[in-house]
Amino acid sequence: MTRVGVMTFLHNDNYGSILQAFALQQVLLDLGYDARHIDYAPDKQEKLCNLLRSGNSPMLILDGMRKKSAAGKMHGGFDEFRAQHIRLTDRCPKHAALTRAAEEFDVLVCGSDQIWSPVWLNPAYFLDFTSRPKVAYAPSLGVQALPGRCKQRRMAALMKPFQAVSVREEEGAALVQAMTGRTPAILPDPVMLLPRERWQSILDADIPQEPYILCYFIGDHPSYWQKAASLAQATGLPVRVIPRTEGARQSGHELEENVPPQRWLALINGAAHIVTDSFHGAAFASILNRPCHILRRYREDDPESKNSRIDQLLRTIGVKDLADADWDAVNAHLSLERERGVKWLQEAITQAAP
Repeated sequence: MTRVGVMTFLHNDNYGSILQAFALQQVLLDLGYDARHIDYAPDKQEKLCNLLRSGNSPMLILDGMRKKSAAGKMHGGFDEFRAQHIRLTDRCPKHAALTRAAEEFDVLVCGSDQIWSPVWLNPAYFLDFTSRPKVAYAPSLGVQALPGRCKQRRMAALMKPFQAVSVREEEGAALVQAMTGRTPAILPDPVMLLPRERWQSILDADIPQEPYILCYFIGDHPSYWQKAASLAQATGLPVRVIPRTEGARQSGHELEENVPPQRWLALINGAAHIVTDSFHGAAFASILNRPCHILRRYREDDPESKNSRIDQLLRTIGVKDLADADWDAVNAHLSLERERGVKWLQEAITQAAP
């Protein structure tokens, strides 16, 4: 049995991150591989060394602290979810531990989410710690413009050893091609590789029974609450909020505190309407067939705009918006993308395996 190690975000206590990690491992297990996630949880020294080596902005640390403070008690149940649902190696706080962990596997796969973002570049997510065969399944660069020349050269060198490369967005594929001359496949986020029934099997059943509007925002813009208010007025439905920002906490609506990933999914599944600026919030709305009003978090002229993620999602499921979607058509697109993504992943690992 081929042993597959997976490298992706596991400890940023983000719903989309942990659920895409879960989905990718489930697909690999379904395909018959002995799959585990490399449990990379960099300590403070590792984070500081990477900041200095990779030329990332020190503001990233301050921004992370600010977001963590604003989120407050939102991030409940992540440790329990990892323990119950994700197969892990021993904890790896430093690069040396990653190298040792890699020796347990025949093939290494770096998973999806924004692990290849040049904004917070970390070579570990390019599997720089091993010479074992490498496959990239749909990592997101998350940006639409090339980084500075220094980071371009660094990223091109990090991508070179991969036996197979795919990315999540068309915009990311164009950037990889510009940096490396290589044309990667464009594949769906791992959460789309599991059908709706698989996600519904892990839902927390204890959610409000009356109809509601669910708000989940990563950004913090007054216009978000204007949209929520207008939708509440039009439908007569109450608004429930999963708070991640200070604005959410001051919105005046009922807050969903200490929400584990299973309940986050259940709240999406049970909502009459969803209002979100989150890629994975919108992705799960499509998978679970819930009307979703997608708000764009960035200006289109922002060089660090991550709107390409939403654009790719809508292209993938064949709609212009999810507020009034044809769910039969959406489901047909999801089924085709699921088949295409699983086939590519299996073929890439088969060809890379020694």
